[in-house]
Amino acid sequence: QVQLVESGGGLVQAGGSLRLSCAASGSIGSINAMGWYRQAPGKQRELLARITSGGSTNTLDSVEDRFTISRDNAKNTVYLQMNSLKPEDTAVYFCNAGAYRGSYYYSSSWGQGIQVTVSS
Repeated sequence: QVQLVESGGGLVQAGGSLRLSCAASGSIGSINAMGWYRQAPGKQRELLARITSGGSTNTLDSVEDRFTISRDNAKNTVYLQMNSLKPEDTAVYFCNAGAYRGSYYYSSSWGQGIQVTVSS
């Protein structure tokens, strides 16, 4: 079992930046990828970005020019740098961990979620 703890959310004005952090602990050897999702009220949870243990990333096209995922393997921590935030980025952001087996991704753990609110 992998435990995930998110931090770094909060309230920011439009145009501002936030950096979310997600620290993993527990059975780290069972995962080889971590990522960030978000869920706005009344909407489905969507994948924003994912990074593998080897550093390969994929990012949602609509946020790729503003959001950057990175990781510190020594700290078992993944980050999401969010710049030029917009009110529509307001959502609960979730950290996720799992493993790729070939081309398939198997999710195993979720963080508790952290609120990001962008005011206009």
